[in-house]
Amino acid sequence: MIGVVDYGAGNLGSVMNALKRLGVPARFVRGPEELAGPGKGPGASPYEGIIFPGDGHFATAMASLEKSGYDGAIRGWIQADKPFLGICIGLQLLFDQSEEAPPVEGRPVRGLGVVPGTVKRFPGRKVPQIGWNRTETRGNSRLFRGLPAHSFFYYIHSYYAAPGEESVVAAEAEYYLRYCSAVERGALSAVQFHPEKSGDRGLELLKNWAEAGHGFF
Repeated sequence: MIGVVDYGAGNLGSVMNALKRLGVPARFVRGPEELAGPGKGPGASPYEGIIFPGDGHFATAMASLEKSGYDGAIRGWIQADKPFLGICIGLQLLFDQSEEAPPVEGRPVRGLGVVPGTVKRFPGRKVPQIGWNRTETRGNSRLFRGLPAHSFFYYIHSYYAAPGEESVVAAEAEYYLRYCSAVERGALSAVQFHPEKSGDRGLELLKNWAEAGHGFF
């Protein structure tokens, strides 16, 4: 069973529809307590992996996570190296902070901080980037296994992730500059684009993630 984290963001229905098309069992996570408890048996999480999707503002999304208690639950899940897929804002919130959320009363707005680095605004005038963009895979990626080295995926964003460690970069794209569009580290994966809106290539990527983490196929 895959858990899809619902913290009030949009595009959750399209993620669920994509998983249904693939035949992957999934449901919305019913609360942060469902992400606690490793292993099996009483108190264990019912999910083999979770997807953290959505659009939104960095500070607003973090405030929602902190209010609901999902922030600590997601950090714990990732620190336990359990299968995780972040999509769009679900990638950006993994980082330390973002230029989208300037300091409030001198105090920085912190992200989940599970991947070192920051989120920066594109330097050009035409933002957000909306539409299909070529994505280049780096290294031996699980997510992009079997996909062409250069594939097109659907993007909509004004900010991009700048990881502090090159080793986590799984794919890159170009928009005013060359930037990280996907990260992988252990069981952690995240993408800036929307696989659920990227046609057959997006479905292949979701299938790769489900297969790598859960053996559904």
